[in-house]
Amino acid sequence: MRGEPIEAIKVGLETLVASLRQDPFALESVHLSVITFNRSPEQILPLIELENMQIPTIKQPEAAGAHLGEALAFVCRKVDSEVVLSTPERKGDWMPLLFVMCDGRASDTQLFQQTVPVIKQKHFGSIVACLVGTNPRTENVKLFTNNIINMDTADSSTIKQFFKWVSASVSVGNRSVGATNEIILPPPPPEVHNII
Repeated sequence: MRGEPIEAIKVGLETLVASLRQDPFALESVHLSVITFNRSPEQILPLIELENMQIPTIKQPEAAGAHLGEALAFVCRKVDSEVVLSTPERKGDWMPLLFVMCDGRASDTQLFQQTVPVIKQKHFGSIVACLVGTNPRTENVKLFTNNIINMDTADSSTIKQFFKWVSASVSVGNRSVGATNEIILPPPPPEVHNII
């Protein structure tokens, strides 16, 4: 993404954080992390509690190419190192939710195919792929999630609505964990379309 969509994502993140901070339950339990990627992933916001989160700067990508496999492998490593699993001696974290915003292209096809089964075994409460751009590659994201939405445009209004929906999804997921193995997400806003 370049130009307006990058700025719109920053506004969307601000909307997400402001909305979640109005939920006392989320304030006590939600932690967020932001990872960007093109040729290589970068964690621009390490996992942090909602209360202390500052919106990170999102830079324009310097290189072309979307290494979705490397990005998903990076997420797996971060989950392994940052998410605390429950043991008989201690209560761990709730299942994380993963929102992947991409066009579905994977320039690193071999690594992508190797990483798909790994990401599916990480016990996410839900994985949502949000496809943006023209002619997104739906077939790739269908390999790691059934929760696929599409934004026809990546303008600031649509992205803001998407992040409001993410906020609602996090709030719902935050309360339903433990009641079921699968989190039922709220319906997306009209600007964002489900893909089945």
